[in-house]
Amino acid sequence: MRAGLIAAVFLLALLPARLSLAGPALLFDPSDGKVLYAEDQDAEWHPASLTKIMTAYLTFEALKQGKLKLEDRIPYSALAAEQTPSKLGLPIGAQLTIDSALKALIIKSANDVAVMLAEAIGGSQPGFVAIMNNTAQRLDMTRTNFVNPNGLPALQQVTTARDLAKLARAVVKDYPEYTRYWSMFDARIGNIRLSTHNGLLGSFQGADGMKTGFICDSGYNIVATATRDGRQLVAVVLGEQTGAERTVRAASLLEHGFQQYAWKQLFNPATIDTVPISTDVTAVTSIRETVRSGECGGRRIARRKGHRPRKPKPEESSAAATPPAIEAAPPANDAARPANDTAAKVAETDQSAPAAAAAASAVTAPATTPAAAGASPPTKEKPAKIASPAKQPAKRQAKTAKVPKDTP
Repeated sequence: MRAGLIAAVFLLALLPARLSLAGPALLFDPSDGKVLYAEDQDAEWHPASLTKIMTAYLTFEALKQGKLKLEDRIPYSALAAEQTPSKLGLPIGAQLTIDSALKALIIKSANDVAVMLAEAIGGSQPGFVAIMNNTAQRLDMTRTNFVNPNGLPALQQVTTARDLAKLARAVVKDYPEYTRYWSMFDARIGNIRLSTHNGLLGSFQGADGMKTGFICDSGYNIVATATRDGRQLVAVVLGEQTGAERTVRAASLLEHGFQQYAWKQLFNPATIDTVPISTDVTAVTSIRETVRSGECGGRRIARRKGHRPRKPKPEESSAAATPPAIEAAPPANDAARPANDTAAKVAETDQSAPAAAAAASAVTAPATTPAAAGASPPTKEKPAKIASPAKQPAKRQAKTAKVPKDTP
């Protein structure tokens, strides 16, 4: 008890200094909207795959209205096949159940599946985007604009930490019956194995959702939920340099919230609706130069001293030139690495058209299965490790978020 109190005080002392150097962040209680911490909550940011929270929300809405059923099958279109990884890479004309589509959207962050759902709900991608923006206005997401359903790079696709908090609150309060999708660590669709990018699941006590996002221009982002003793908190973290830092910062915010909840509620009546809107924020900017990824033009994550990369086998040499799978990949000549969440057992492999066509049960292939456009050969994400989080707020609390090694 005493040790926990000392750790909490230490965390409180470190938190403001650390977060003042980081991207936007917001910690709040979704039951009443009370803000426990806020930093640049109104700064515009590219949402990357956090966009898919809205896509899932509208899918839940269509299910509630009876427009869709979980067992309904939706087709894989040519537009879906054109999307860059992360993706399922099914043959054009194949079908996927809504249940499997939600798993692929949330767990794998499949960009092609986001388009499948958009076309099923809105009739077309532009029609669905219009619904997204109308819903954003209804939820009072005043600084959010969507141009696609998956978060792939687009200059005008912007949001803020406050707006994402409002969206997360709506998901939690309006559709609690679909909570299971956000907390899934992995799943299978036929022969395709899906693994989460959320490094908090399975590593942080009480973690139960939601979604990660990454593109070079916005860095590593997450909306994370956790529940302890019947109390749920939500953390929004934007603009971290690595997946590991994203995981640790979100864990630190959540731990801070659980430790300091009582007096924060007592002395801070502000909510995500009543906190004054910042008027001095600038337009969205790119942080690609600070992101630790060679493909983003920034620093690569340093190798351990004496570590030598494994020499590829002859049959791997041709595949080595293929960019790795990513959560939300930029267009040509603007590749980004996948979100490298260190706590998740991520061993993602993009399926080629033949492999996807062989997937049974959840995926129904068409009578004639042309090669899927944009399908990429199998790639593996090299796991990163969380070292001592030197510049994270929960230097002492990090022990509460033990992170297992990724499995190859």
